[in-house]
Amino acid sequence: ILQKKLTALMYYKSFLTLLLLVTVVSSLPQLSDILPPEVQVGDDDTYMVGMGRYDITGPVAEVNLMGYAMLNQIAHGLHLRQYSRAFVFSDAADKTRHVFVSIDACMGTQIVKLEVLLKLETLFPGLYTESNVMISAIHTHSGPAGFFQYLLFELTSLGYVNETTFALVDGIVESIVIAHNNMKKMNIFVNVGDVEGANINRSPSSYLRNPASERAHYKTDTDIHMVLLKFVDANSGEPCGMINWHAVHCTSMNNTNELVSSDNKGYASILVEKHFNPPGTLAGRGDFVAAFAQSNLGDVSPNTKGPRCLDTGEKCDILTSTCGGKNEMCVSFGPGDDMFESTKIIAQKQVDVALELFKNAQKKVTGPIGFVQQTIDMTDQVVTFSNGTQVHTCKPAMGYSFAAGTTDGPGAFDFTQGDNNSTNPLWNFVRDLIKDPSKEQRQCQHPKPILLDTGEIKFPYPWQAQIVDTQILRVGDLYMVGVPGEFTTMSGRRLRAAVWGTLLEGGMPKNSRVVIAGLSNVYSDYIATFEEYQEQRYEAASTIFGPHTLSAYIQQYKKLASALVKGKSVPSGPTTPNYRSKQITFLGGVLFDGGEPGNVVTQPKSSYKVNETVEVVFQTGHPKNNLLTNLTFLEVQCSDTASGGWNVVATDSEWETKFKWVRTNSIEGKSNAVISWDIPADTKPGVYRIKHFGYRKHIVGGVTPFTGTSDQFTVTT
Repeated sequence: ILQKKLTALMYYKSFLTLLLLVTVVSSLPQLSDILPPEVQVGDDDTYMVGMGRYDITGPVAEVNLMGYAMLNQIAHGLHLRQYSRAFVFSDAADKTRHVFVSIDACMGTQIVKLEVLLKLETLFPGLYTESNVMISAIHTHSGPAGFFQYLLFELTSLGYVNETTFALVDGIVESIVIAHNNMKKMNIFVNVGDVEGANINRSPSSYLRNPASERAHYKTDTDIHMVLLKFVDANSGEPCGMINWHAVHCTSMNNTNELVSSDNKGYASILVEKHFNPPGTLAGRGDFVAAFAQSNLGDVSPNTKGPRCLDTGEKCDILTSTCGGKNEMCVSFGPGDDMFESTKIIAQKQVDVALELFKNAQKKVTGPIGFVQQTIDMTDQVVTFSNGTQVHTCKPAMGYSFAAGTTDGPGAFDFTQGDNNSTNPLWNFVRDLIKDPSKEQRQCQHPKPILLDTGEIKFPYPWQAQIVDTQILRVGDLYMVGVPGEFTTMSGRRLRAAVWGTLLEGGMPKNSRVVIAGLSNVYSDYIATFEEYQEQRYEAASTIFGPHTLSAYIQQYKKLASALVKGKSVPSGPTTPNYRSKQITFLGGVLFDGGEPGNVVTQPKSSYKVNETVEVVFQTGHPKNNLLTNLTFLEVQCSDTASGGWNVVATDSEWETKFKWVRTNSIEGKSNAVISWDIPADTKPGVYRIKHFGYRKHIVGGVTPFTGTSDQFTVTT
């Protein structure tokens, strides 16, 4: 009897304990409530995705073009408009979201991201932040300059250019707003393939500095693979968009170009969007959005004929990229006969692979949406290696070979790549006049001979970034590593491998895929490997934080990846500085426009055949008067005999059109617009005309619109 009573008592006690445990557990917050945002889990099979595209083209006349650092490379017109392409990702329950933005610009910059976030906070309080917004650039070298807050990158643009900056800011915000308002349930698929013949290594001797055992793992000295995400409407099955990452410089348009252009990646986006959007959809329009995003392009050139001597046609010296000791004579060209044809060929190579990968993408992306972000001071990073050895990064500095440029765009004077000495007394004097590097800086940056000690110059404001943004976005089993600069081929490979290994250590599957999203959020120049740094070619001379820059970034991104998969938060890091109020500019504005803008100076011929070029010249106003954002400076119109009206068949966003601005009389404020149209082979026979749009500034003040219309002409086959 006693045993039965004791047993009953034990059961009763167990019941009370279980009841108490259930009560306590039910009162606890849910797991999704206590995990940091970057690891909250939604539906593993479908996502909410929104896409948006918007014009970010800045002033297309009398502004320096960003990329080649050529004072005399000034914009005088437009070939391809620049666009921002935004992708908002959320889990099905909409608990966690982030934004990836690919922009047709030279790089992402701090001032642009800061201003974008300010506008987003006004529109969507608390929703889009520094942590969950990534802005990555394709690195075109033919976009308007002046959108930095650091002096070094403003020297050739004559300072900060507000019109460029806010064309970018406003367009990025608009693209995100469009994506936000068009989110729908989507399935995401991933595919990978190789793009053959679209890039070469422009610093092969530096690449060969890397260990032979490491190089043996790869069949090429550039990354030729493309990783693609395919977005499909979960309900209708209709294709909605794509993002792909492939490493190649947007330097098909060379440093003699004077027309704003989004280069090979921008044109590739236009081609794919036209492929999927309804027939007749103009460039920059339509619901399908295709981003050809950038990756680890640091030493990767699209000029596949390779470097040749301009005077002899012979190959350049491989170590110094010189011809008879002169680096300005060594230039890479190709694959086309001119830069326009080369741009078209490299774009098409990427398009062909992207369309094939899109068509055959079957592996479904699954897993949570996540993000992790941290700012760090790259001048104060201590790296600890596995053997306990510690090294540290340096204050920024540019080496002598930086001034030599690259074979895509050589520099001037007598600088050469691979220069490990600073024996030229003239340039040493110029260097010391600006800032004589400290002993500590020389030792830290060794073997780099310092030309510009940018990290120790603060007047009138800092010359280069020191606080940088590091970030990883997760979409299921794909991880976008947003890097603040240009990683070389081997640097990118090491970083991807390090992040992937960290993911596996955290329990992620082996099919997890890591992509490098280049030139994201802030620009801190190049990142070469330690071995490449010893060669001191252009990429190494531009590795501003010293020989251990890559090691510091690998350590940082491993930390972020570990935190992401383990659900651990990381400190936000130092505050991103904002120097907008300190910016200076020496770039003048428009005084007035003379003449009769809109009047036709040169009419077209009465008839043309397909594949011929129509050219019309108008008197015009300065393009700075109004950027005509998401509009156009020109239209090619075709007569509609049924309605009696005119249909637009091309704008200034199309490959076949060019808008050139020519100053004809500075004193009288007169200028012309030279508009050309290369008639495509598939153009329908009919009656056409060209229309010009612009704004004129009056001498007494005020800006008013004008239009001009050419005579009609016929097109036949």
